[in-house]
Amino acid sequence: MCHFKDRQGGMKANSHEISRSDLTLRLKTVFESAVDGIIIIDEQGSMEEVNPAGARMFGYEVEELIGKKVNILMPLPYSKEHDGYMKNYHETGVAKIIGIGREVVGLKKNGEVFPFWLSVSKVVLEERCIYTGFIHDLTQIKQAEKKLQTMNDELEDLVMERTYELERVVNKLLDLNKRFEDEIRAHIFTENLLRKKEAELTESLNKEKELGELKSRFVSMASHEFRTPLSTILSSVALLSRYTESDQQSSRDKHLAKIKTAVNHLTGILNDFLSISKFDEGKIRANPEAINTDDMVKEIYEEMKALLKPGQVINLNNRTSGLTLFNDPKIIKNIFLNLLSNAIKYSKEGSEIFWSVDAQNGKLYFEVRDQGIGIPEEDQKYLFDRFFRASNATNIEGTGLGLNIVKKYLELLGGHITFKSVYGTGTTFNVEIPMNLNISENET
Repeated sequence: MCHFKDRQGGMKANSHEISRSDLTLRLKTVFESAVDGIIIIDEQGSMEEVNPAGARMFGYEVEELIGKKVNILMPLPYSKEHDGYMKNYHETGVAKIIGIGREVVGLKKNGEVFPFWLSVSKVVLEERCIYTGFIHDLTQIKQAEKKLQTMNDELEDLVMERTYELERVVNKLLDLNKRFEDEIRAHIFTENLLRKKEAELTESLNKEKELGELKSRFVSMASHEFRTPLSTILSSVALLSRYTESDQQSSRDKHLAKIKTAVNHLTGILNDFLSISKFDEGKIRANPEAINTDDMVKEIYEEMKALLKPGQVINLNNRTSGLTLFNDPKIIKNIFLNLLSNAIKYSKEGSEIFWSVDAQNGKLYFEVRDQGIGIPEEDQKYLFDRFFRASNATNIEGTGLGLNIVKKYLELLGGHITFKSVYGTGTTFNVEIPMNLNISENET
């Protein structure tokens, strides 16, 4: 029972002594019941107090440790170094563990070593110092860490194994993919080769077909174009033998004129054949020289007048007066003559031929327009083919070579030709040629 002194001077219990006793009891209870170990040593390293938890950690009873050196709880070499550490601290005051928690190892009574976390604090009393060590066993934590590390290692090994297996599978897939790609490439190569061969065969067949058509056209053209003038020559020669009298000279002149016309026609055909042959052999060259356009146009106009049918006229519009070209005059003249003679040949009597010549931006332009039979639309795409004759021109003399030669001449000069035609109404040809020919760019 606690006694207190009242205000009238009565006696009461000493509250200071009761508080100290209570505090001591509390501290002892905490010390005895602490889960972690607590060891108190003096300045010489001897254990003064050890709580039950601390004794159990090292496999001792409390009584076995009291008064013993704390280094019996340390494995070598730490147990030998401990006294030197204490001495050095007392002399220098430099602490290596006091006030600093760290992981250390302890030696159990049975010789087993285990890890724990040690935190040491210094307590200064009136006449001496003591050191309190708080110990937390890390065995389970270390076991858990080791188990985790083992699991990590096993996982890494498993990952490595799976990675290796995956790598093998990927390599196998890559190998299969490469073989598949090689097979695809081989298949594509073979397919392309077959397509190339097929294209070559198709081209060869088309060439054979084209050659056959050319032969057929040539035979048809030759049978017509050669037979007619030859028949004229033969009949005129036969008739000439009958006109022996001097008063029959006019009849002889008439048949001589027919023979001359037929021979000129055959000469023109042979010249066309010769031109085609020279083009195929690459023997035709452009020979540029200075050309006065006035003189050239006048010369061509005079030649064309002799070919006009009764009532036909050439409406000339020359806008190149005084102009000088540097090109091949023979080739340009042949182009003019061919287009103008075609316009005359395929136009009826009494019709008008329109011929215009102009020069702009380094180009010579001319247009030939007739009012003739025109070209059927279905035949127009073949117009420049060799030996081609439109379906409505089979009864009109011609070799089907003129426009083909014109196109080749223009290619030689770097020129260009276009046309528009309406069946039964007429045809217009437009041509452009460089005014100044660069031989190095246009020679064949």
